[in-house]
Amino acid sequence: MSAVEEKLAASLTASTTELVPYLPYLLQDLWEMGSSPTDILELIAGNTVVSTETRVLDLGCGKGAVSIRLAQELGCSVTGIDLMPEFIAYARSKAQEYGVEAQCRFEVGDINESVKYERAYDIVILGAVGDVLGDSLETILNLSATVRPGGYIFIDDAYGADGGDARYHSRDQWLGVFAAAKVRLVAEKIVDPRDVVATNTFTQDHITKRADELAAMHPEKARMFEEYVKCQQAECDELENEMTGVTLLLQTA
Repeated sequence: MSAVEEKLAASLTASTTELVPYLPYLLQDLWEMGSSPTDILELIAGNTVVSTETRVLDLGCGKGAVSIRLAQELGCSVTGIDLMPEFIAYARSKAQEYGVEAQCRFEVGDINESVKYERAYDIVILGAVGDVLGDSLETILNLSATVRPGGYIFIDDAYGADGGDARYHSRDQWLGVFAAAKVRLVAEKIVDPRDVVATNTFTQDHITKRADELAAMHPEKARMFEEYVKCQQAECDELENEMTGVTLLLQTA
């Protein structure tokens, strides 16, 4: 399997690329799959000025929940890019349902390639897709290239505890990354732990249900689906106990 598929699998907590064709089925009940549209809208309202002329780039847009909410409530235009054709098809149908198809352009694509040519946006969003664009510094530099000078970057990530798991930056470590990338932290929205638990419970219940259905349809792959559920549960446990979810709003120089 390609490196692109490996990154896609990792971004959706799949331990093997063999699972990729089954992800649309496993995740069919979920629309909001990354950043919280409500949190991003709140941060935009409190810190930026958005008009019908505002251009937003949503990288790893999933099924378009964030893009569609922004277009609907702020009147801006949004380009959403995701590697999963099924997700993009769903996003397009939801844009029509919400009456914002003229403001939303959804494309199938590898965001590692998109950051090489997408330019001059006012806002770019990267919602909970892990290290697909590289380490934290590489990620911010890649995102910075897609926005105009003074443009804004949203990253949905987490703060780790000082001296905790090295995979997760503490807040101070993140501030060091921002300084190195020459971006300014404008605002941050800490995820309410109660919301984390509620979201995890909803997500895990639905994924478990779909995994059981797939196991019944493909008994020879039952172990793979079971492992996916376990990986999802491990990620839920980390989110609830080992880190603090945060949506970061940054501004380029």
